[in-house]
Amino acid sequence: MSNKIYPIGIQNFESLRKDNYFYIDKTALIYKMVKTGRYYFLSRPRRFGKSLLISTLEAYFRGKRELFEGLAVEKLEKDWIEHPILHLDLNIGKYDTLDGLDKILNDHLVRWEEVYGTRPSETSFSLRFAGIIQRACEQSGQRVAILVDEYDKPMLQAIGNETLQTEYRNTLKPFYGVLKTMDGCIKFAMLTGVTKFGKVSVFSDLNNLEDLSMWNEYIDICGISDKELQDNLETEMHEFADAQGLTYERFCDKLREYYDGYHFTHNSIGIYNPFSLLNAFKRYEFGNYWFETGTPTYLVKLLQKHHYDLKRMADEETDAQVLNSIDSESTNPIPVIYQSGYLTIKGYDTEFGIYKLGFPNREVEEGFVRFLLPYYANTNKVEAPFEIQKFVQEVRTGDCNAFFRRLQSFFADTPYELVRDLELHYQNVLFIVFKLIGFYVKAEYHTSEGRVDLVLQTEKYIYVMEFKLEGAAEEALQQINAKHYAQPFEADGRKLFKIGVNFSNATRNIESWLVE
Repeated sequence: MSNKIYPIGIQNFESLRKDNYFYIDKTALIYKMVKTGRYYFLSRPRRFGKSLLISTLEAYFRGKRELFEGLAVEKLEKDWIEHPILHLDLNIGKYDTLDGLDKILNDHLVRWEEVYGTRPSETSFSLRFAGIIQRACEQSGQRVAILVDEYDKPMLQAIGNETLQTEYRNTLKPFYGVLKTMDGCIKFAMLTGVTKFGKVSVFSDLNNLEDLSMWNEYIDICGISDKELQDNLETEMHEFADAQGLTYERFCDKLREYYDGYHFTHNSIGIYNPFSLLNAFKRYEFGNYWFETGTPTYLVKLLQKHHYDLKRMADEETDAQVLNSIDSESTNPIPVIYQSGYLTIKGYDTEFGIYKLGFPNREVEEGFVRFLLPYYANTNKVEAPFEIQKFVQEVRTGDCNAFFRRLQSFFADTPYELVRDLELHYQNVLFIVFKLIGFYVKAEYHTSEGRVDLVLQTEKYIYVMEFKLEGAAEEALQQINAKHYAQPFEADGRKLFKIGVNFSNATRNIESWLVE
């Protein structure tokens, strides 16, 4: 059995190396980045290794050569000069009040001032920051390395609160602007975060940052590539496959299906989510590990606020300008969803510069759709998994009436704010339910005109369904027969159900269904 100790939740490079945790060597890329530029930004989803990257850079700029023994950079770096480090971690704060950000910034500045001193004239955050950078450089004789982890946490937590957004933006703009004005005292600076706020936001004055987020050269500086997986964990992959009772080839396919599939530019290799991957290897079990660490509710609030049609999410199209920057006042939730890691690049039209987006893998798709259910349907987080289990059992046993009565319960007592656009609300709930059922039975959800709304296939049954709003179940069933929607399945040996369904605006629910 493997003797590797997986660094799950370990974000400090020094403790990782001293305690002999498993580490996939990223130091050649880090060395290249340091030697070929000075100001960088990297956006990656949460739990993708951004904090460990920042911590590795900190150890490097502290000149701690002993921590890099046996890694690529040990042979590449000849000097190992110690630089002053200003490491700002915004991940630790809770940003829900006007002074939430001020407290965190002040705490960091006070600690730095205890080391490098202060001047009475430095009365603002930006003046204090600039003074610290200058004195750190003068006192050490070396330029400063500035490392900012989760730069966007205040802005993300304030989404939907314009007062807080404005306050935080007005604080952070001049603060980060110091990176430009103090250029002569800075050796290296890197900001990481989940998202990139652009236009009138915190980056508008900071145009000297190189954004590595969609740069193919650094695509695997966070996360794990297929090659890294094969090079570092091949023995463990065979053990994992044996534990699952799978052939090695089928196991590799399943691993990719669950955790691979992140593409951060149009022509890049796929990247695995490292948090989920290492959790799976530690337990030799497939699971939705990324989602168990919490999904931000602001994503659902954005989708609901902008009355987003969830069917679009699996086949969304946009351009690089939209993908690569978030305007805090934007009405488009897609850049936030993409940069948060719930959508990824699936294709690219080179002629028009259009990206096609979709879910990266099964863990994200199933986890996100499960997460959405309690926000759209009449169920809670505890009951939701059991409801889906019962749905699937009813579909597998051919119990149409029980299935539709359960579906009716999902539409009951729906909050008014969700059903101002009734048709969209029906479509969104049906999308969520049938997506979840589709992980266990074959589901095809067609929406283009002239095609059946839904086909469900199990081992013994085939269901062909048509939905109407303010029509009649008879009319829906008649359409199935008139347009021969069931014809492709009539030669199949399984039992066939044709089902017409009608929704009522008055009851805001399924009014009737007919089964043939």
